[in-house]
Amino acid sequence: MAKNKDTAVSKEKVEKKVKKNKKPNIFVRAWGKIKEIFSELKKVTWPSFSTVMKQLGCVLVIVVLVLAVIMLMDLGLGYLLKLIKPAATALATIGVL
Repeated sequence: MAKNKDTAVSKEKVEKKVKKNKKPNIFVRAWGKIKEIFSELKKVTWPSFSTVMKQLGCVLVIVVLVLAVIMLMDLGLGYLLKLIKPAATALATIGVL
């Protein structure tokens, strides 16, 4: 009889451990993550509209400046290529290149 009691008690302990180690299903875990995300978003300090507009203006100015620099480099390199190309063509006809 003592063996039966011991095995019953050990089975209960094993079942409790299995229940304790068992993860909740995927939907419960996903819903918990979504709730965490919303709680973190409530803690965020959002910038005002005027701050966003100032930063947007700075970004647009920098983009236009970089665009202008790249366009000038492209035009300059294109002009150099036009200067070099006739000379290279003339040298090729002579047989130097």
